Amino acid sequence: MVKYLKNIPANDPLIIPEQRAIIDQIIEEHRDKPGAAMVVLGEVQSKIGWVSEATHKFCMGTACYVGGVPQLMEKAKQILGIDIGETTPDGLITLEICRCVGACSQAPVIVVDEEVLGRVKPNKLPQAIKQLQN
Repeated sequence: MVKYLKNIPANDPLIIPEQRAIIDQIIEEHRDKPGAAMVVLGEVQSKIGWVSEATHKFCMGTACYVGGVPQLMEKAKQILGIDIGETTPDGLITLEICRCVGACSQAPVIVVDEEVLGRVKPNKLPQAIKQLQN
């Protein structure tokens, strides 16, 4: 998961194996609980002592993360030839990671401008991207 963020500080819990194991355990315990993002973040805060910026971004909302957002991000990067935080040469599409958008029942979701697109599957992503480019 760490490959999605650049320049993560050396003291970040995601870099420290013992703390990363605690975070992974918390996520695993709540994996199948709808709307558990705040519970997960609260437990991370309690057990680690703080919730780093990198941890915020990797959460991506529990339902979306578990539902396959990492695979969607990889597919989008492959199709567009850009990385997270970069913009296509034509200036039309920027790939960004965001926090929970409150559409857990539609997970995984992507947000295009202000529109939430739900239940997105990797095999449907090329169509969505092509519509944006047109």
